[in-house]
Amino acid sequence: MSWQSALACWILRRHFLPHTQRPEVSAEHARAMTAKRVWSPRVPRGWQLREQYGESDRPLRGEWLDPVATVGSARVPTILYLHGGGYYFCSPRTHRAVSFGLAARTGARVFSLDYRLAPEHRFPAALDDATAAYRRLIAAGALPQTVVIAGDSAGGGLALATLVALRDAGDPLPAGALLFSPWTDLAATGASIQTNDGADPMFSGASVARAAKLYLGDTPATHPYASPLYADMRNLPPLFIQAASTEVLLDDARRAAARATQAGVAVEFEVWPKVPHAWHLWSPFLPEARRALDDAAHFVRRVTPLRDAAQTPGKASMA
Repeated sequence: MSWQSALACWILRRHFLPHTQRPEVSAEHARAMTAKRVWSPRVPRGWQLREQYGESDRPLRGEWLDPVATVGSARVPTILYLHGGGYYFCSPRTHRAVSFGLAARTGARVFSLDYRLAPEHRFPAALDDATAAYRRLIAAGALPQTVVIAGDSAGGGLALATLVALRDAGDPLPAGALLFSPWTDLAATGASIQTNDGADPMFSGASVARAAKLYLGDTPATHPYASPLYADMRNLPPLFIQAASTEVLLDDARRAAARATQAGVAVEFEVWPKVPHAWHLWSPFLPEARRALDDAAHFVRRVTPLRDAAQTPGKASMA
């Protein structure tokens, strides 16, 4: 455990955990708190950021990070990123440390989706936005075998649910998916909800079910498109899953990895000791976050072999 990770856990335990221990979930408070503390890294050299936040930009409402040398090429890998935040707060802007880090490490263009949030827009709004965004990417010329869907926390569960929904609809599937600390079970039945309660510096175990109600409304918590842990995972593309050893959602990741493996899906699953939930967000401050994104980038390069020669992975700088 690095001193940086220890410091991050201390900060979260002091300033974030108490809010998750409250009996009520306040989307307004969470959004206000996030807005005050959002930090944005600089755009990597050789890349350009395009923000698309108008209502007319749907279904691709969000932001693009493109390698300047290969803008518009169908052979450049594309990462569709789905941010975390319990389905009720955060945005592409809050997660730039992850999306920018993936772009710089993979050479892929990254689109970070600004999907609709609960409670104003409950299930299946986020899923509808994610599937629509993927279909628009393909219609615009992106090759399915060059696309990776990625997400953290709620966004990780949404990424997995998007794969299931696309498969069920008969769409061509992407090359793979990155799932960082994914929230896959909104019924909150994982053993780590209790066993890691108190060890997780970010969330109390009871907060998981409370947050789920805000998104689900009247939808059953075991609906496979809301909680992809309960979905049939046959014929999904390769999955790369990372989770923290002390997080309450550890079993969400562990059981999803096991079920996918049993269904014949190629799965790489990593458990990282003593780091915060979705520690990738602390890149580049945490060495563990940098190494985790390095591992994720290796996976992206393996499953998306088509590339333009003009863009070489690792060429960009995160300065």
